Amino acid sequence: MKFESKIFKDYDIRGHFPEEINPQTFKIIAQELFLFFKPKIVAIGRDMRPSGEELSLAMMDGFLRMGADVVDLGLITTDMIYFAGGKYNYDLNIVITGSHAEKENGFKICKKGAIAISGETGLYQVRDRLLKRKKFPTIKTSGEITNQDILDDWLKHSLTFIELKKIKPFKIVIDTGNGMGGLVIPRIIKAMPGKFICLYPEIDGTFPNHFPNPLIEKNLSDIKKKIKEVKAEFGIAFDADGDRAFFIDEKGKTVSGSALTAIIAKSILKRYPKETILYNAICSQAVPEIIKEHGGKPVRVRVGHSPIKQKMRELNAIFAGEHSGHFYFRDNYYADSGLIAVLEAIELFSEDGRKLSQIVADVEKYAASGEINFKVPDREKIIKQIEEKYKNKAKIDKLDGITVEFKDYWFNIRPSHTELLIRLNLEANNQKLMKKKLKNVINEIENLGGNKT
Repeated sequence: MKFESKIFKDYDIRGHFPEEINPQTFKIIAQELFLFFKPKIVAIGRDMRPSGEELSLAMMDGFLRMGADVVDLGLITTDMIYFAGGKYNYDLNIVITGSHAEKENGFKICKKGAIAISGETGLYQVRDRLLKRKKFPTIKTSGEITNQDILDDWLKHSLTFIELKKIKPFKIVIDTGNGMGGLVIPRIIKAMPGKFICLYPEIDGTFPNHFPNPLIEKNLSDIKKKIKEVKAEFGIAFDADGDRAFFIDEKGKTVSGSALTAIIAKSILKRYPKETILYNAICSQAVPEIIKEHGGKPVRVRVGHSPIKQKMRELNAIFAGEHSGHFYFRDNYYADSGLIAVLEAIELFSEDGRKLSQIVADVEKYAASGEINFKVPDREKIIKQIEEKYKNKAKIDKLDGITVEFKDYWFNIRPSHTELLIRLNLEANNQKLMKKKLKNVINEIENLGGNKT
């Protein structure tokens, strides 16, 4: 079978369309997925990318040919596929999406109960089986296809996480960037008090205004301008597939994923004391400190939705947060959701009563660099060279890449699980020290052959 094996990633399948990802690729992957997992019913949805429809049809064809029944969910946000796996107990649940990648497409997949499938739990085995595959067995009876709209059920489920009577009538700017947030936001705001100014709610996979990736500063220029123009209390920017959202305060400053993790953790621990809360290895040191201060048990985990969901189930953790804006909830089948995180945050902002910038100031104890990416000739080699340089000078752990920790600053360097990059994050006790140490580490990576992107 001809396909690019590099499209199989740690947590999903992703590549350029049509060179690496195309209908024929999706058809044969679907057939191999069937032979490996043996599902009876497969639910398939997609985001708004122009290639999504033909990829979806090809994937459905692959499963139908092997005898599996298919439920066509149509256009959905990524977090809706986890909801489908949890609520309806379909054997396999697939959303066709390029996630945060502007020029790629692919898919994420989970099993019954919203249990994530990763490279370690099946994707790489499917890849290896497919590489050896010469032909597929002939199945006499093909499966059947039905359509299901799960949007109403998803919105009802999401609203169970808050008490609407507690919500203040804020003035909020929401930028969905023509992405899948445009499916849920116009509906959800009808149930809420306040004034909502929606930017680019029309779903359009050509992204005529800007690409919806809030981690890139230029994509936030429109929402920051509108917040100041209308004097909004805050703004919310969604990513392309609608599973992440970032807040921007009344001054136009973006609230980090770490800060929002700490804020939501504080709120949850007021209602549910002594619970376990997970945070990833890149989150601010303020996160575990605040969890402890409020009586919770913080547990540090690797970056990525698959290991986080697995660890949440093991520990029965109530909540988990990532620096990248993914937030996970036990009552959401241990899965992440941008919409639920937004609703939780709006409720706690309502209860607090202060401006968002003031709420955030309570949890931003340190100066952080944000994530800096480098193209490198050999990811593992450079990380090993950095480790050798610091191993006798600082505390080092290898939970995710390497974290080098001094008493007044720390940094983490890890290989990307989705791109041929290494990622650097650094945090220090103050801004001056952060800038100084950041410059030093960047120089070290560049001297080893890294190029900052």
